[in-house]
Amino acid sequence: MPDETWSLFPLGVGAQAAQGFSLQQPRDKVSVAAGETITLNCTISGLVGPGPVKWLKGWGSENKTVYDQRGTPLPRVTRAVAESNTDFTIRIGNAQPEDMGTYYCVKFVKGDKGGDEVLQRGSGTEVSVQAKPSPLLVSGPEQRAEPGQSVPFTCTTGGFFPEKIGVKWFKNKDPMMAQLPRVTAWGAKTYNMSSTVLVTLQKDDVRSQLICQVQHSTLQVPLHERYQLSRVLRVPPSVEVRTEPSPVELNRTVTFTCLLKEFYPANVSVSWLENGIGIKVENVSRPSELSRGLYELKSQVEVQATEEKNGSTITCMVVHDAQAPVNSSAFLLISNPGQGGLSKGFQMNKDDMLIYIVVGVVCTVLALLVAAILYLIRTKHIKGKSSPSARLHEPEKSSEATTQESDPNNLTYADLNFDKERKTIRRMVEMSQQSEYACIQTNQAPNGDENLTYADLDMVHLSKAPKRPAPRPEEASSEYASVQITRK
Repeated sequence: MPDETWSLFPLGVGAQAAQGFSLQQPRDKVSVAAGETITLNCTISGLVGPGPVKWLKGWGSENKTVYDQRGTPLPRVTRAVAESNTDFTIRIGNAQPEDMGTYYCVKFVKGDKGGDEVLQRGSGTEVSVQAKPSPLLVSGPEQRAEPGQSVPFTCTTGGFFPEKIGVKWFKNKDPMMAQLPRVTAWGAKTYNMSSTVLVTLQKDDVRSQLICQVQHSTLQVPLHERYQLSRVLRVPPSVEVRTEPSPVELNRTVTFTCLLKEFYPANVSVSWLENGIGIKVENVSRPSELSRGLYELKSQVEVQATEEKNGSTITCMVVHDAQAPVNSSAFLLISNPGQGGLSKGFQMNKDDMLIYIVVGVVCTVLALLVAAILYLIRTKHIKGKSSPSARLHEPEKSSEATTQESDPNNLTYADLNFDKERKTIRRMVEMSQQSEYACIQTNQAPNGDENLTYADLDMVHLSKAPKRPAPRPEEASSEYASVQITRK
């Protein structure tokens, strides 16, 4: 790109002198990485009146003097060729993002009023500083989370230029989906970046790591930062109490074992209780690490199986990582060899026994009540129908008995016992030469023919006649039993 020289001719400077002067600022752009040295080239030629050469950052009212030939240079600014009257190239060491801007090489001369006036200035050199991202910082939640929970992790960096930057996330070696990075301006010339990813924790993440990777034009290799998920992971233990099969013999030493399986981190405390009262444990166990990074622990306590301890509750109380206590229990059950069975302590307690007794009594009463109701219903149903009949058969009669057949008064009656209340019976006899009847009348009248009860009477002296229909009983409140016998 050709040089462009700006010339300003102050009053009092001849055109011939001005035409012999030349100022060259050849580079229009310079790009360096932060920390490197910025080199700004400027040369002059020809003779001109007295006046300094200066380097200005910016132009106009907000310009800043970087180098003054007659003054003391800034700490990071030096001349490339010291004491030269034609080469005014300068160097700015340890370039920083704030050094970015446009620099001008300017030749001043004395004016008529004694002050410095601009004779010529260069076309300007635009300086850009490629700032690398700062070291990455990966942060997680302030409190631990349990498996199955999704927690956010954030990767941040800053002070980089240019603005374009790339971010990737990995869990171990597996890429993860993350939100788009958020880039914001910081100061006048640099930028900051923040990227967030959600991670669902797993039980086996004790040895897993989260990786944030950042790519930028100033970097030859991407930046990496790792975060161990064990820093935010909490795996609660499973707690189980085991002991010998129950019941145990009296006065025997019984060992209770509390098993804590697969937990993380290792900070855990175990205490033993008997019916809510603490038991002193002689040997305190330490957690042992498993291959996956989780821990397990086995704690034991010994209890003497005395009779007063029969039925006692032995509890293992576990406090893991300052969380709420978790417990598991087992019972001390003792058998009494002298009684060939369980001791008194092993029997059901009084409350349980009382409950069983009450339930048994109630069930028995209900059963008897149902049986009584069924019996009453059956009895009433039977009484509503015809009463049971009694059949009496006539025995073989002797010759002597035959002589008495003609006597109408020689009658035989049978009093029948029914289920109803026994009452005075009024006997009614139909006098006939052909048939004799025995009847029984009660105070309750039958409802119809179906309610009549007949009994075939086994008699000795009965009149005999050809078979004929029996007479219909009276419709009074009576029940009858009649028998008709055919004469032989």
